[in-house]
Amino acid sequence: QVQLEESGGGSVQAGGSLRLSCAASGHTFNTYVMGWFRQAPGKEREFVASVNWSGGRIYYADSVKGRFTISRDNAKNTMYLQMNSLKPEDTAVYYCAGSRHGTSFYSSHAYEYWGHGTQVTVSS
Repeated sequence: QVQLEESGGGSVQAGGSLRLSCAASGHTFNTYVMGWFRQAPGKEREFVASVNWSGGRIYYADSVKGRFTISRDNAKNTMYLQMNSLKPEDTAVYYCAGSRHGTSFYSSHAYEYWGHGTQVTVSS
């Protein structure tokens, strides 16, 4: 079992940066695929980025590639999402998620554990 808690959300102007953190409890965090998803008002939850247990395999949605960086520190049981050059369309609730079996890096259905989300608002 893993419990996840996001932090670091907030309001920024377009072009600004934020760093999200996802703190995990549970001794098996370092074996899980971890991911970030987001959900904007009136839209479905969408994949943002994911990372395997070692950090050696990383994937990004095309919409954030080159602007966002996912990373993890297994010693601290924490995952991060550095978000640069933020755009108004990045406004959403951001969720961290953990997948025990790692059957998919992209599909929310593959992730069993979810945080409660943190709001990111980008103004133009």
